[in-house]
Amino acid sequence: MVSNVKVTFLGASNVVTGSKFFIETPELNILIDCGVFQGLKELRQLNWVDLPISVANIDLVLLTHGHLDHVGYLPRLVKQGFSGKIIGTGPTLAIAEIILRDSAKIHEEDAGKANEKNYTKHNPALPFYSVEDVEQTLLMFHAKEEAHWIELSEHIAYRFQYNGHILGATFIELDINTKRFVFSGDIGRPHDFLLEQPKRPSSADYLFIESTYGNKNHPNEDVEQLLTNIILETIEKKGNLIIPSFAVERLQVLMFILYNLNQKNKIPNIPIFVDSPMGNNVLDVFKRFPKWHKLSDAEFNHMYNHTNIIESYKETWETIDDKRSKIIIAGSGMVTGGRVLTYLQQLIDDTSTTVLLVGYQAEGTRGRQLYDGAHEIKFGGKYYSVKATIKHLESLSAHADQKELLNWMGAIVNVPEKVYLIHGEPSATNALRVKITDTFNWNVSIPKLFDVVNLTV
Repeated sequence: MVSNVKVTFLGASNVVTGSKFFIETPELNILIDCGVFQGLKELRQLNWVDLPISVANIDLVLLTHGHLDHVGYLPRLVKQGFSGKIIGTGPTLAIAEIILRDSAKIHEEDAGKANEKNYTKHNPALPFYSVEDVEQTLLMFHAKEEAHWIELSEHIAYRFQYNGHILGATFIELDINTKRFVFSGDIGRPHDFLLEQPKRPSSADYLFIESTYGNKNHPNEDVEQLLTNIILETIEKKGNLIIPSFAVERLQVLMFILYNLNQKNKIPNIPIFVDSPMGNNVLDVFKRFPKWHKLSDAEFNHMYNHTNIIESYKETWETIDDKRSKIIIAGSGMVTGGRVLTYLQQLIDDTSTTVLLVGYQAEGTRGRQLYDGAHEIKFGGKYYSVKATIKHLESLSAHADQKELLNWMGAIVNVPEKVYLIHGEPSATNALRVKITDTFNWNVSIPKLFDVVNLTV
């Protein structure tokens, strides 16, 4: 049976965030990922516009992993009429639940503050979605095993495959008739501190692959030594080391590395504070799904007990008032919200403060502004001078670099009919396009937002 499949690129097309890919077939309509746009204002404004498709006709959503730019649009999808299943691995759905509940709470709080302090053009400011919207969405969650083929209809089946990056992350193999569609999701790195090496697809007729670091290779850094140097410099300045961190995997990696440095006597017993309610909940997910990571129960418990877990906003302020040199790990990783904003508002204008960025910083985020050397930064309608030292550890990225992306693709034994580069800024996607063409001589395309392609299966 020969038929057509229509693919609509609803996000992560010529940009990094907002992953959403709509697959229409004669049997089922499937959405791969359902994330929000982050960063530039013109992208974030797109989140408020209903999708240009018939949402009620989506039969199911398949999730590659639980990050906000892959799941954060789900409550809006439900509000627009989606009533099908939302499917992911167990840890992916557990993380998505934490992230959605946390972001709904932040949306509600931000709208309340904007209305109270009158720094909004909207009257009134409304949350992007509410906690109640999230609860309705969670009713649609269905967990499925990794590495098992699951039939959806007579001619359609899918399989989740372990992909590193964060706990529960997978790439998706989707077989439609005789053709295999592979959606890479976010590809992890081969030598992660906590996660196993990503699996690789052996075949793909249509490959949709991320290109976040398609234009660069991560430096071969000695992460432990660099972090040691930064910590010792902070102690010498009698200052604070603030690490804005993604709550999922990055925060746990930092806890693990800092614990190891102390055990190896590379750093003194400097107080370490973890201030991320969402990150604390993710630690529980690590406990629930031990087969998805490399930590033993003993290692996990030692790492956990080595840090001070902040559980209230009152403790946040007590930590700020603590005059000792200390390490503060707080959400969020791109400085877009969360507890880290409170610390930076109080400490970023202090020359004894060091801010360490440890992940990708999307265009339009405060993290990107700091990375680019901004002399001032805006929080809650007010500008703050940046007198802190800003540092960046690129090798702690959870995304594969160009060399690792090529290696991941290199396991594909056939020649794909088409490769679509997604989840990357233009400079990254263009560089990777050239590299794939030179290396494999494959047919590569860079779709734009809302592009539609018709494929034969």
